Amino acid sequence: MKILLIGSGGREHALAWGLAQSPKLSKLYIAPGNAGTAQLGQNIPIGAENLSELAQFARREQIDLTIVGPEAPIVAGIRDPFERENLKIIAPTQKASFLEGSKVQAKAFLHKHGIPTARHASFTDFGQAAAFAQTMQTPLVIKADGLAAGKGVAIAQTHPEAEQILRDFIISKKFGAASGRVVIEDFLVGREFSLFVASDGVSWRLLGAAQDYKRLLDGDCGPNTGGIGSISPVPWLTKEMLDETVRKIVAPTFEALRAENIGYEGILYFGLIWTENGPYVIEYNVRFGDPETQVLVPRFDFDLLELYRAIAERRLERFETKLKPLSTVCVVLASGGYPEQYERGCVIEGLEALTPPCGHPSPVLTDGRGAGGEGHLLVFHAGTALKDGTVVTAGGRVLNIIGFGSSVSEARERAYAAIAQIRFQGMHYRRDIGS
Repeated sequence: MKILLIGSGGREHALAWGLAQSPKLSKLYIAPGNAGTAQLGQNIPIGAENLSELAQFARREQIDLTIVGPEAPIVAGIRDPFERENLKIIAPTQKASFLEGSKVQAKAFLHKHGIPTARHASFTDFGQAAAFAQTMQTPLVIKADGLAAGKGVAIAQTHPEAEQILRDFIISKKFGAASGRVVIEDFLVGREFSLFVASDGVSWRLLGAAQDYKRLLDGDCGPNTGGIGSISPVPWLTKEMLDETVRKIVAPTFEALRAENIGYEGILYFGLIWTENGPYVIEYNVRFGDPETQVLVPRFDFDLLELYRAIAERRLERFETKLKPLSTVCVVLASGGYPEQYERGCVIEGLEALTPPCGHPSPVLTDGRGAGGEGHLLVFHAGTALKDGTVVTAGGRVLNIIGFGSSVSEARERAYAAIAQIRFQGMHYRRDIGS
């Protein structure tokens, strides 16, 4: 099959790597891709936001199936130009994309259907929002309504801090139109985890769980990021807890979508927190998470391409999703200054020490040539580019280092041992992922 994968981050490199393991893959295009995906297929210089151009490329190259990685093209309605050309694409409809595209609408959906989530209210007026925040206990959570690259959530420890955040969001438009409307909600106490589910519009299947690290600094301090590390499986998440989550949240979500006459086709991400009262929804995402995908895909004990085909052909009910008994730890290497301003174009050194020569047997899997699970390490590129044949930084999150092991601690040790060999100007990473 000829596949077009849309996106350019670490999630897309992980998906490209998973697709490359399939014997059914004949050609892989990645638009626009990065320095890592270029080793697995052909990068195409079309941005993920250029919906009509992507559809034209898919028609011209007779692409069998297009897979969408990031949220922005889904929310923008990428299915429409593809379906007009009778092209197969894996992405939820624009109608379904409100689950991630609008925190306000997603909260209304949860409330309407009785799915557990934090008490909340939404505002477009700064004065009203600030007055409501004063009535709440601190800490409290403030969220930008629209897409903000995973950075539109702030936790206010005090009422003056809440007022400043609201001023930044509503008045100063920190995230543009996305923060012109905000959700203010109770701060839930518990342990967070991410759960991923595939759906073909009729049936759904659990794909696995991961734990994401959002805060920039060790000890869960500093600003929120798009995700600075992840682990899978989640060590404290028992089968009983997972079953309760499915019963109280996952199944009711798909029942509610059917009740709203919304056929959901693609991947649905449940951002969850386990509290003393059980599981609550923090957020939905209408795609795989980043960097959770990087720890999940290596654990998949099934053909990723066949999963996407099963979704496209509405035969997911007969598809078996199994996970390898393997622990994975992902540490994100970020540019100095991320998630705010950061420098691009810095030369990345040390990758050659982790990348085996073509065809040379090695337990280290860094370029997608080996079979999943055979080795102890994967390196997925996120914000990278090639400049005169040299890999340089091109984003806030630069590299994802994934260690494999029989336990989280073993996987963690291997990931950090590899990090010691990599260098670039301003390189930043947390030292407590998986600890």
